[in-house]
Amino acid sequence: MKAIIFAGGTGTRLWPLSRKKSPKQFERIVGNRSTLQLAVDRLLPDFSYSDIYISTNETYKNIIQEQLPEIPSDNYLLEPLKRDTAAAIALSLSILNLKSPDEPVAILWSDHLVKRVEKFKKIIKITSELIKKHNDKIVFISHSPRFPSVNLGYIHYGKKIINLTGMNFYEFMDIKYRPDEKTANKFFKSKEYAWNLGYFVTTPKFIISLYRRFAPKMSKKIEEILSFYGKPNFNAVLAKKYEELESISFDNLILEKLDKNDGYVVVEDIEWSDVGSWEALKEALQSKPDDNVTLGDLHLDNVKDSLVYNYDDKKLIVGIDLKEHIIVNTQDAILIAKKNSMSKVKRLVENLASSKHNKLA
Repeated sequence: MKAIIFAGGTGTRLWPLSRKKSPKQFERIVGNRSTLQLAVDRLLPDFSYSDIYISTNETYKNIIQEQLPEIPSDNYLLEPLKRDTAAAIALSLSILNLKSPDEPVAILWSDHLVKRVEKFKKIIKITSELIKKHNDKIVFISHSPRFPSVNLGYIHYGKKIINLTGMNFYEFMDIKYRPDEKTANKFFKSKEYAWNLGYFVTTPKFIISLYRRFAPKMSKKIEEILSFYGKPNFNAVLAKKYEELESISFDNLILEKLDKNDGYVVVEDIEWSDVGSWEALKEALQSKPDDNVTLGDLHLDNVKDSLVYNYDDKKLIVGIDLKEHIIVNTQDAILIAKKNSMSKVKRLVENLASSKHNKLA
């Protein structure tokens, strides 16, 4: 079995730690490990390093080599520029299709946390066995929703189809991307929807067939690029033709068009969190809401329900009588805000990019 970990995002909501030059998935967020390193750790030892691929922008190649020296350089699936997830998945799966078209492959993402690692490994293993028998399917690994999130996609699932080693697999109905608050509450109460983690197991050949069926223009361009794979001018052709691809999400281009018989759904609780923002990271790491989540050299007095991260070893952060705060200190910028103001961070970074402080964006 193969696994592809996608690590090409920018993560502006985790500013000032996450920057364009070094996005969140490469930074120390949990202890001394990046979420990319943690994503690889979760696969070991069930996967060998030679079976783990990293899809990212070629800008981050050196960072990956430094953080994951065990991953063979041939396993870097490098985009010449950002073109959203539909293009990234098409390129990566097309390359694997040349090597092992019928071998199960797990699609995973680098900016998540999973606390129940052993259960996650069990799901991957059992799902792989299912795909070996049904290589014309996608098996979605979804999560029982903890709350009615408006920032996540949802998978609508139907009746139970099969039970393997104590794990239920359900009928796939459809996918809904980021519903409004009213719809999210409806999904949460219905018990028929699960969070879409973006994790799935399938075969390269089946994904390529979906692009041919639902996105023939992108499929044709990818095939043109891959006709040069392994040749000296491949990178030049890739750089020229990749920018011609539509910038659209994989969900919008492919998954929302799937038929019911194209997939299965497994719904489990692996204590998964998308650490796309500081308040989300706090929610993932805290034991109870009033807990503080901290990192670095700090002295806190009567501080509750806050995240305080200090990445500057030469500076002490002192906090007194604070509640529901986010404080993140790096060597060149400090973020101080109320926890419920984190939605403004992305706009702040956009404004920085067009100001005299653009180097901080």
